[in-house]
Amino acid sequence: MISNLHSPVNGYAIRYLVPYLLEDIDKKIVLLGGPRQVGKTTLSRSLLAGTYYLNYDVVSDRQTIQSRNWPKDSALVVFDELHKLNKWKSYLKGIFDDQGVRPRLLVTGSARLDLVKKVGDSLAGRYLYWKLHPLCPKELSGTVAPKEALERILNQSGFPEPYYAKSEYYPRWAKSHLDIILRQDLIDLERVSDILAIETLIELLSQRVGQVVSYESLAEDLSRSPITIKRWITLLENLFVIFRVTPWSKNIARSLLKAPKYYFFDTARVQGDIGARLENAVACALLKEIDFQNDRIGSKLKLHYLRDRMGHELDFAVSDSKKIFLAIEVKASDDSFAPGFKAFSEALKKFSAGAIQLVAMLDKPRESSFGTRMVNAAEWLAKIDFSELYQQERMVLR
Repeated sequence: MISNLHSPVNGYAIRYLVPYLLEDIDKKIVLLGGPRQVGKTTLSRSLLAGTYYLNYDVVSDRQTIQSRNWPKDSALVVFDELHKLNKWKSYLKGIFDDQGVRPRLLVTGSARLDLVKKVGDSLAGRYLYWKLHPLCPKELSGTVAPKEALERILNQSGFPEPYYAKSEYYPRWAKSHLDIILRQDLIDLERVSDILAIETLIELLSQRVGQVVSYESLAEDLSRSPITIKRWITLLENLFVIFRVTPWSKNIARSLLKAPKYYFFDTARVQGDIGARLENAVACALLKEIDFQNDRIGSKLKLHYLRDRMGHELDFAVSDSKKIFLAIEVKASDDSFAPGFKAFSEALKKFSAGAIQLVAMLDKPRESSFGTRMVNAAEWLAKIDFSELYQQERMVLR
């Protein structure tokens, strides 16, 4: 195991999933998903000495994969972009059933490897799945002050390469990053010819972060059908460009049908004032913690927003299918509590849910008469911990 999880690898801090991946690769095949350039390859290649790395996009590596001709004494074999291989699940099943967990197998990819219906029965019981997210104040808490970490994420992204670079590097990286996704990954996933229109869709979504999205409105703006817009958005979700947040409802089907909001894995891509980027950064941090706990202990936490028929709204709600555990509002600077907390106070008491208003510029924490806490956003994000949220129905902040 690694003794110091903040020791640098290639100039970057060792990522938060390292100890969990080291444990799981001795048990089963590990699938590691996440956005392109989030650090999956760097992490995978640094796990163990004697790792043999194969990228399906490289011709020579592709031949090695097809012939299974890698060194038999490899401590770990890493397959990158293996989902592009026809019947890749059956390929992995054959290796695992023949050789077990030796060599250890780790599969990475920037398309969604976590969709059970895509993984199918052929790998059932043979794999464990993890998602790697961009950097956040919690992951960086051992190396940099929370305020500085959050500011860098807002302006330079939580992706390692631009985060650790000079501020003027981000626009160049962002353009290259999107070009690779749209002109390589997207085409590999599905035949799409109208790349320019999808670029415009991304631009429109980046201007509407935190807003309820209307497919009809986007369709009108782009002169396309709502069905086409929905299909494009699903592709962008599968490629980890954006993620969806739906309104909370006890009825799961109803919540999925209601109008969603969309956020970007790359917070710095968000257009608008600091409030929109801060809300996006909080959404990323919440989803990262939720995915981490779900992948780690098999909980079923989800990220939603709250909205009633009167139009009262709170930015986020952490819940499972039956219960709200935590309600959150995000403000750049505001010394008054959002009215949504009062509107939802009785409902939140019914669920025994906590309520927090995160404020970027706040000197002193406060608490309202109806139990809502107002805290500094960067400091709260640096301590976020949902490890006991699902099991004990309460949140633990350490």
